Amino acid sequence: MLPFKRLVKKQLGELLIERGVITRSQLEKALQIQKEKGGLLGQILVVLGFTKEEEIAQALTIQYGFPYLPLQNYELNKEVVKLIPESVSRQYCLIAVDKIGDTLTVAISNPLNTKAIEDVELLTKCKVQVFVSTLTDVGKVIEKIYGKDKKPKEAEG
Repeated sequence: MLPFKRLVKKQLGELLIERGVITRSQLEKALQIQKEKGGLLGQILVVLGFTKEEEIAQALTIQYGFPYLPLQNYELNKEVVKLIPESVSRQYCLIAVDKIGDTLTVAISNPLNTKAIEDVELLTKCKVQVFVSTLTDVGKVIEKIYGKDKKPKEAEG
């Protein structure tokens, strides 16, 4: 797998300021929290209420050239989705959305997670094409696809 190449050399925070999504003081607050507690800057900005997940996803598409795929109205093929085990989908917050030949299209909330992409490539024996989606969108699809297949633990027995 090739390392990601930035199309835009600016950091995510700078890009969000330039686009009028956040202010410099909001960025500084989020960076301070990131320094103290760790985590992804985009998620910290969302948790603080400074921006929406969609804005982060769209900034990543500008920064790295990944296409953005909002999943809320996307019709998924369950057979394609299940090419990636549920545990892997949940662990990396990603979902398979399409497969053409040996290319698997995956929507992921953190497109810079190379380990996630490599693991999916190994598991599926496919080349992975990455689309950016939000944590919420991917999470909802995972629950919709896998949540209904599971019986609640209390009901078993």
